[in-house]
Amino acid sequence: MKPEIDCMLYLVTDRELMRAAKIEDCVERAILGGCTTVQLREKTASSREFFQIALRVRKITSHYNVPLIINDRVDIALAVDAEGVHIGQDDINYNAVRAIISNNKIIGVSASNLKEAVEAANMGADYLGIGAMYATGTKTDAGITTIDELKRIRKQVKIPIVVIGGINKQTLPDFKDTGIDGIAVVSAIVSQVDETAAAMELKSMFLENIK
Repeated sequence: MKPEIDCMLYLVTDRELMRAAKIEDCVERAILGGCTTVQLREKTASSREFFQIALRVRKITSHYNVPLIINDRVDIALAVDAEGVHIGQDDINYNAVRAIISNNKIIGVSASNLKEAVEAANMGADYLGIGAMYATGTKTDAGITTIDELKRIRKQVKIPIVVIGGINKQTLPDFKDTGIDGIAVVSAIVSQVDETAAAMELKSMFLENIK
């Protein structure tokens, strides 16, 4: 059976922005603060290093029963038995990924506009990562998705929507009445001195202002 995914507070890792000495410590503290899903993103690691990191993070997410999503790398997701994989518009497409991994695995797809979002949903994506909503140093090549475009996507797409790109305490209120299911955050948690407190505050704000 495919695991359920709660996208409310979706952590995306970035070791370059992380304050913690060990990624597994950062992930654990974020989960203790309320993160509901973890995406492991390793753009520069070798395959061997990515695999070793994924094994360590997998132990943490499994302990807390939080879904682990691997960014881009279907092979790593399979190797550590992660709950799923997240793919972008420049990665191999949904159908190819689904042919490789079990129907019991989650596949999330990035989209920046209505056309991409509808195509991904029609193919069978389990959730969408919409953005970048704001300029951000972690996605320097990403175009900006407007709030109006996000609302158009919400009207056309029924699967869960997570917004990403510059999401933090200051920008979170902008998503009131947009119908999103969650926020994907990077530096708003991993760069903070107290990841647990940062996660708790963001989740509380989401529940108060968005849900």
